[in-house]
Amino acid sequence: MPPYHPPRKYSVRIDGHRTSISLEPMFWDMLCTAAAVRGQSINALVAEIDAERIRAETPPGLAGAIRIWLVTHEKSGWIAPAAPMDSQPA
Repeated sequence: MPPYHPPRKYSVRIDGHRTSISLEPMFWDMLCTAAAVRGQSINALVAEIDAERIRAETPPGLAGAIRIWLVTHEKSGWIAPAAPMDSQPA
């Protein structure tokens, strides 16, 4: 049986601003794992996902964007290390 659990609030910082996101613990654990695999802090990964979602034609909320990002990357079989900071677009 899947680990059903209601969302919990987690605090993160995006560009120095505190915000909270509501995620089910399973998604939070996946986010922590993805950040570790990519060699990033959770805040840095959330900021990256936030920037991607803002560029979307119809941006979802941040928590939804995180879930979509995690499922998309999990299904494709890669949660690759982040690109070095000097090669990331500004």
